[in-house]
Amino acid sequence: MPIKAVVWDVDDTLFDYTTADREGMRAHLAVEGLLAGYGTPEAALTRWREITDQQWARFAAGVTSFEGQRRDRVRVFVGRELTDGEADAWFGRYLRHYETAWALFPDVLPALDLLAASHRHAVLSNSSLHVQDRKLRVLGVHDRFEVVLCAAELGVSKPAAEAFHAACEALALAPDQVAYVGDHPEIDGRGAAEAGLLSVWIDRDGVYTAPDTPTGPRRIASLAELPALLGADTRFGAPSTFG
Repeated sequence: MPIKAVVWDVDDTLFDYTTADREGMRAHLAVEGLLAGYGTPEAALTRWREITDQQWARFAAGVTSFEGQRRDRVRVFVGRELTDGEADAWFGRYLRHYETAWALFPDVLPALDLLAASHRHAVLSNSSLHVQDRKLRVLGVHDRFEVVLCAAELGVSKPAAEAFHAACEALALAPDQVAYVGDHPEIDGRGAAEAGLLSVWIDRDGVYTAPDTPTGPRRIASLAELPALLGADTRFGAPSTFG
């Protein structure tokens, strides 16, 4: 069955989250006087990402709220008790640095332009609608998408099939009529494939070796490959174009 819509991940797929997070946190920690305690900026950033992953897992499991995981990220990172207001203020100061580094990947607009007439478009993100709606507007691409769905409001996170199926239902399409494009090999790649979508995993850095590569998703190195993949062959499980 032909693919009629593309559902997109946001962070590190459309939006260069890793660079923005790195540069924003580096600037923020310098202002807060916290870099020295970690030896190097890279060590501090690694610890911040570890804590982010741990706290997100708690949110995904229903242990805490979206706001709660943000606050706990700050508390664990600074290593002391903070009130909700203090944690929110700390995170808000970080956000101001982070947002100055926001940018789309260079291959995003050309791909969206090429697919604009042939496919419908939506977003499915493991974040909150408040965060991603604003981000897409600031980046100038919000109007490209019919639907923006996020885990905080859905009550279910990728890689659960229910999250991917919610996006299909919002578009009134069957899973085998929808492609999902995301950067994470398991959460996005394997998750979408197991939910029955045409899974397209974008691996821009090419850091994964064959034994690490999940089965199911089509692997691409750039969104420049996506229009041809969807137009020439949309059969699930076709050979990858990844070089």
